[in-house]
Amino acid sequence: MSYKKANDVLPHALLCAVQAYIDGEYIYIPRKSENKLSWGASTDTKEVLQARNREILAKRMAGDSVAELSEQYFLSVKTIYKIISSVKNG
Repeated sequence: MSYKKANDVLPHALLCAVQAYIDGEYIYIPRKSENKLSWGASTDTKEVLQARNREILAKRMAGDSVAELSEQYFLSVKTIYKIISSVKNG
């Protein structure tokens, strides 16, 4: 997300109307619902986490303990159990 100067993008009349409500402060204008991207759509984070989660399940099935996986991936034991469950049922 980048900032734009209101003076550069808004017509003067609209800028004056916005200033009546919020003068000199920041305002976030959300995307239109039809333009929204799902989480991870603009990066590869989603794929990286899915690969990590499949790896966790494979290691668990190979005999690694949940405690070992927790330490190896810097996640809580509860999170490891959730990941295993979600990948199995996924």
